[in-house]
Amino acid sequence: MSGYWNARVKRLDPYIPGEQPRNGSFIKLNTNENPYPPSPLVREAVRKVLEGENGAGEELRLYSDPACTDLRNAAAAYFGLKPEQIFAGNGSDETLAFAFAAFFESAGETPPDLPVLFPDISYSFYPVYARLWNVPFTGVPLTADFSINPDDYRRPSAGVIFPNPNAPTGRLLDSAVILSLASYLEAQGKVLIVDEAYIAFGGESVVPALDAHPNLLVIQTLSKSASLAGLRVGFALGHSDLIEGLCRIRDSFNSYTLDRLAQAGAAAALNDAAYYAGINGRIKITRERVSAALEELGFTVIPSYANFIFARPPRISGSMFFSRLRERGILVRHFNRERIADYLRISIGTDEEMDVFLEACGQIVADKK
Repeated sequence: MSGYWNARVKRLDPYIPGEQPRNGSFIKLNTNENPYPPSPLVREAVRKVLEGENGAGEELRLYSDPACTDLRNAAAAYFGLKPEQIFAGNGSDETLAFAFAAFFESAGETPPDLPVLFPDISYSFYPVYARLWNVPFTGVPLTADFSINPDDYRRPSAGVIFPNPNAPTGRLLDSAVILSLASYLEAQGKVLIVDEAYIAFGGESVVPALDAHPNLLVIQTLSKSASLAGLRVGFALGHSDLIEGLCRIRDSFNSYTLDRLAQAGAAAALNDAAYYAGINGRIKITRERVSAALEELGFTVIPSYANFIFARPPRISGSMFFSRLRERGILVRHFNRERIADYLRISIGTDEEMDVFLEACGQIVADKK
């Protein structure tokens, strides 16, 4: 720890992303990437930016549009919203970080320092953002079956954030329950942020209800649903006042957060909904098949509405099973945390990849009988 670090840096416990091997020797089921390629329209849009009108890539010497106008117009048409209801950011992670800065107070700014509430087992970036901005927070325990109980959030707070479906569990909250909580928080003058990173794989988005709930902010990403994890494009959707707050944070940080390639590729993806409905439908079918196969092997499988499965192997610790899979060239995600240390989060790959995964699981389970 450097003596030159300020207090903010010293109190951080940074997020640790899933392993990204630099060679192709692993089957990657650890970072919830979409196993299928992006729409051909995306590749064509990116190619046009790279080549430019004269074939020399002239556009790349110029800054990108800081307002992301074309992308936000495409998103407005896709989501059925107005462009001023849409914020485009460098992945949902950056957008979430800006949301913490814009809508949750730092300690000491508005006594009595009420905490932000989010599930104790959830996206592990939330406490990182809270510590970054010095925001008080409380992790609300999930129920015994890893569900979010919305009644647990009906108490004084600085606001609420959770994913739906939740990560890493994959469980889903009904949209009517979420909107009821939004109404409760609106009466308290607080924001509800719903992180819908995985909504394309199950459940009902609350985006259609945004006009009725001015305190509701929805975060979505194209990393999973549109196979664009490498372009880093995310959205915040909500009342124009909320979006303006995010823009004020962005423009105090970096106005050009999305480059030209990302804006063009993301807009093209939004214009090919039929393609993505097809590949994401395949992922859901594969998810159900693999869940059933794991249960036959003796795994405890949490019902998932995401593009991953959260499961506990039989007769062996989660960390040991993780290591056994890695020895076989298969990466999954293990969280060494209370209550979930014996569970693994398994991203859904292609059917061929999942067959290799299931064969390896069968071998490991058989070795422990």
